[in-house]
Amino acid sequence: QVQLVESGGGLVQAGGSLRLSCAASGRTFSSYAMGWFRQAPGKEREFVVGISRGGGSTYYADTVKGRFTISRDNAKNTVYLQMNSLKPEDTAVYYCAASTVVAEFSDPYEYDYWGQGTQVTVSS
Repeated sequence: QVQLVESGGGLVQAGGSLRLSCAASGRTFSSYAMGWFRQAPGKEREFVVGISRGGGSTYYADTVKGRFTISRDNAKNTVYLQMNSLKPEDTAVYYCAASTVVAEFSDPYEYDYWGQGTQVTVSS
């Protein structure tokens, strides 16, 4: 079992930046592939980005490619999401998720554990 806690959300103007963190506790963090998803009001949960166990492979949704960067520090049991050039359409609750075995990073059903989410609001 692993527990995930996101932090770093908030209110930012369009064009600004935020850095989200997801701290994991429990089993060995490096055993998990990690992903970030987001959900806006009235919309389905949407894949944002995923990262492999060792951090050597990353996968981005087209909507955030070139603006967002995922990274992980296995020594600190933490995954990060650096978000730059934020747009109002990035407004959502952002969730991190952990998967023991993932074939398709963009599929939320591939993930075993989820955090409680952190709100990101981008004003125009």
